[in-house]
Amino acid sequence: MTSSHTPATTGDPGADEPQGTVDALVQLSFLVQGVLAGIAAEHDLSLIQARLLGILRDRRPGMLELARYLELDKSSMTGLVTRAEKRGLVRREPSPHDGRAVLVALTPLGRELTDRCTAEMDERVAALTSSLTPTDHARIRALSAKVLRAARTGDGLGGGAV
Repeated sequence: MTSSHTPATTGDPGADEPQGTVDALVQLSFLVQGVLAGIAAEHDLSLIQARLLGILRDRRPGMLELARYLELDKSSMTGLVTRAEKRGLVRREPSPHDGRAVLVALTPLGRELTDRCTAEMDERVAALTSSLTPTDHARIRALSAKVLRAARTGDGLGGGAV
């Protein structure tokens, strides 16, 4: 029996194509997450550490906001930031709005590693999508934006952070 996430191997040229929207999105997610996990591993990072650095590319969130993005509890978030801090990738800064809170920011070393990982991700995903036309690329961006917008506004059913 073939699961909805595993293509059938019948010799039919269309057998490896997704069977529906859910299957297509899950397979695509696995593909992209696999690329990200591979890049992270090449830089001695876990997938969650790579996600942390990615979030910090363009913001300095507080620990609670980071925990929401990464869907982690407070103690796991503290441990993750502490490990990244020990590697010299992030630093904690006092919040200008709340004396009890801290913000998390990339260090110069963390910025360099994040930029390198981002460039590698861009290159590898570009290779994966090289057979797509400019119209296909625009369509993927538009549809992705629509799904992400729905998830952020609560129109989607999922509870995951985006």
